[in-house]
Amino acid sequence: MARVTVEDCIDKVENRFELVLLASHRARQISQGAPITIDRDKDKNPVVALREIADETLSPDDLKEDLIHSLQKHVEVDEPEQDSGSMIAGSGASKTEDEDDMPETVTFDQMSEEDLLAGIEGLVPPEKSDDY
Repeated sequence: MARVTVEDCIDKVENRFELVLLASHRARQISQGAPITIDRDKDKNPVVALREIADETLSPDDLKEDLIHSLQKHVEVDEPEQDSGSMIAGSGASKTEDEDDMPETVTFDQMSEEDLLAGIEGLVPPEKSDDY
C-alpha cells in the first residue's frame, strides 16, 4: 500500500498549512457521508482526503471555497441596487468623488405641504424662563 505524504500534495497546494486545512475539511466531509472520488483501499478518511488532493480528483480551489463557506456565520446575498438616479432626481446637486463611494441608504417619508403646515401650527413655542 502506497503512503500519501505531504510531498505528493505540495505541488497542488503550495502552503502546507492550507493543505492541512483543506485535507481535514475534506476528511470531515467524507465522515459525514460525502462520496469519495478514489478507491478507499482500507485507508482512513484523512489519507483518502490527501490522496484525492494528490490525484487531483478534487480541485483545491473548490475545496477552499467550500471550507470558507462552511466557516461563515453570515452569508451576504447580492441584491440588485436601486436606481440612484430616481432617488436624487430634481435635487440638481452633483455628487463629488467621495460621495460616489458612499452607499445611499437615506430614505425620507413623503409628507404633503398641508400635513407639514398642520404640524407646524400644532407646535407650541417654548415658555420663556428668567434664566436667560
